[in-house]
Amino acid sequence: MNSDLREAVADLPPSAKLVFVVLENHERLTQSALAEETLLPQRTVRYALDELREAGVLHEQLNIMDARQRFYSLADAEESADDTADDPAVGIASEPSASAR
Repeated sequence: MNSDLREAVADLPPSAKLVFVVLENHERLTQSALAEETLLPQRTVRYALDELREAGVLHEQLNIMDARQRFYSLADAEESADDTADDPAVGIASEPSASAR
């Protein structure tokens, strides 16, 4: 895993670090799946995702099959600048970052 991503989470709360480690071991997960994997309450997972988002290490994808759901993964160092491209192979579309809104 990219050492820059690890450095970005070094000062985050333990819940955010746990979610980060789980995301390192999975390609992408929903918030519910993260809660199951980490055994953390949904509210704590939401907080951890907010912290990871602010640190710039989180990538969010909207599930176009169910707009209420998002997929979370770790940001790639070589992630393209175009975060709005659809990926028909997996039925998801990239969600613009909070700073782009």
